[in-house]
Amino acid sequence: MQRCFWAGKEPIYIEYHDTEWGVPVYDDRKLFEFLILEGAQAGLSWITILRRRKGYRKAFAQFDPKKVAKFDKKKIESLLLDPGIIRNRLKVEAAVKNAKAFLAVQKEFGSFSCYQWSFVGRKPVINKWKDKIPATSEISDAFSKDLKKRGFSFVGSTIMYAHMQAVGMVND
Repeated sequence: MQRCFWAGKEPIYIEYHDTEWGVPVYDDRKLFEFLILEGAQAGLSWITILRRRKGYRKAFAQFDPKKVAKFDKKKIESLLLDPGIIRNRLKVEAAVKNAKAFLAVQKEFGSFSCYQWSFVGRKPVINKWKDKIPATSEISDAFSKDLKKRGFSFVGSTIMYAHMQAVGMVND
């Protein structure tokens, strides 16, 4: 199997690369998980997040957006003491805010998947870059802008391009 350079030699990276990264995801809960994890990764390395993934699953109710949307101030404060996640107040609060916005998108479009995949015509974009892979695209710019308009946080274009790569919307 040919691996991307970033997979390196870390077993957790190799497993993620070989079994998940770039595989098209249509399940809303899985999309919510990636959305929260990508936001948590902002300013950090992806391996830092992968190493805490089990902690995130536990802390964020197995990424059930209905449950996360109900997290109150007391729950947020307890999460800020949880060493299994990145204890950044803005990121934790954004996860709760994003859960609420995620549910609104589901209600409007029938599923978050329907909404998200509409940005790429419902099928993966296959890129054949000759040089460096970009950190953003016109599609991630539009996706990010629309998410922000809908009340999401930690969804800048770079974060959304990484998200699109992770869930198979783009194949670089």
